[in-house]
Amino acid sequence: MRRERGAVTLLLLGVAAFVILLAVGLGDVALLIGARLQAAAAADAAALAAAPVTFDDFGARAGPVAEARRFAAANGARLVRCGCPVDRSWEARTVFVEVVRNIFLPGWGTVTVRAVSTAEFEPSRLLTEAPDPEA
Repeated sequence: MRRERGAVTLLLLGVAAFVILLAVGLGDVALLIGARLQAAAAADAAALAAAPVTFDDFGARAGPVAEARRFAAANGARLVRCGCPVDRSWEARTVFVEVVRNIFLPGWGTVTVRAVSTAEFEPSRLLTEAPDPEA
């Protein structure tokens, strides 16, 4: 009987350590999912901001790349690539952006999350279906 003394304590310590590791792991997964969603939102915002500026500045502070960078930063991400060349034609165009967001995960350290997005802009739609100012 004396040999088994303290075995339950060791078992409970092992179970407690497992539960703590599981909680940290689940917390990291939740943080990673949240960071991925935030990066996707930042990429969407950056693409949507840059697309119309490829045609005209529409009151933007700078060109399409600068607008994409500004909107990505406003949403907590950093722009790493922007396929949004200026095109003054009336043809439809699609812009492509890629952003990164760094997040600290207690179990893993700093992790970089990437997100990409595209947005299409059709300048010719500016000429049709103008909103009614009386409405």
